[in-house]
Amino acid sequence: MTTSLETHPGYVAGTWKLDPTHSEISFSVKHLKISKVRGSFKTFDATIVTAENPEDSTIEATVEIASVDTNQKDRDAHLRTSDFFLADEFPTMTFASKSVEVSGDEFAITGDLTLRGVTKSEVLKGEFGGIVTDGYGQTKAGATASTVIDRHAYGVSWNAALEAGGFTLGDDVTITFELQVVLQP
Repeated sequence: MTTSLETHPGYVAGTWKLDPTHSEISFSVKHLKISKVRGSFKTFDATIVTAENPEDSTIEATVEIASVDTNQKDRDAHLRTSDFFLADEFPTMTFASKSVEVSGDEFAITGDLTLRGVTKSEVLKGEFGGIVTDGYGQTKAGATASTVIDRHAYGVSWNAALEAGGFTLGDDVTITFELQVVLQP
């Protein structure tokens, strides 16, 4: 499926760089089988190269693992250890697209996600927010995308048994990208 360029006024081929003050990469995982723990990464970068045909576009993102923030200092320190991200040995998580499918404002991006030195093919599904020119004359685009990964597939297998049965953490982790990018001159 491909979309026509008329569907998105302002669509242009070009290189787009991250607007970090208007972007976020977050995650959530089931906790104690009753709620979710949420966190984000404070330092990351992304480059999107849009092509004349949107399905020929490419996306690359890099996340600094040590920038993890769950609003709880001790938990963040634990997440950086070998129990979870092993941030000293694997300081980044990366995503590089291999294919893009577009249908209206919705898209699916298949790419290689690398975490803890393990690379797996994952699909980001999302929605294109549109393109505008801001008050400073910059052309900006926005999109939201997410994927659900099995943390064990990436070697993140720490857990603790619960007295009532089950485990502290769920296996599935949802990663969400809220990105705003700026067209480069």
